[in-house]
Amino acid sequence: MDTELFGKIGREIERLKEENIPVIVEGSNDRKALEELGLSNIIILKGKPLYKLVESIDVKEVAVLTDLDEEGKKMYHELRQEFSTRGVMINDKLRVLLFKTQLRQIEGLANYLERNK
Repeated sequence: MDTELFGKIGREIERLKEENIPVIVEGSNDRKALEELGLSNIIILKGKPLYKLVESIDVKEVAVLTDLDEEGKKMYHELRQEFSTRGVMINDKLRVLLFKTQLRQIEGLANYLERNK
């Protein structure tokens, strides 16, 4: 990974931490990987109907970090649509940066960043 991209990813992770923006992930392994990076405001999707999850979140901004595979893309688009109808902004800066890497599973993010330091 190039150092400029690595730096941007690190800065975006720091911003999510500092601003305590809720981060939505698919499962508990994804949550563990993000906790290793110091994120704490993490919401797991697994087993929850999307509309109930969206209704339960009362903030102006969320980050959606579903996997970067086809299933994750589908969930991302559904969540984006649900949140936009409720006036919640989707912060997808980290997601966009991760698409520029070889990573496709969020659960591997901490290890991926460590290997590419």
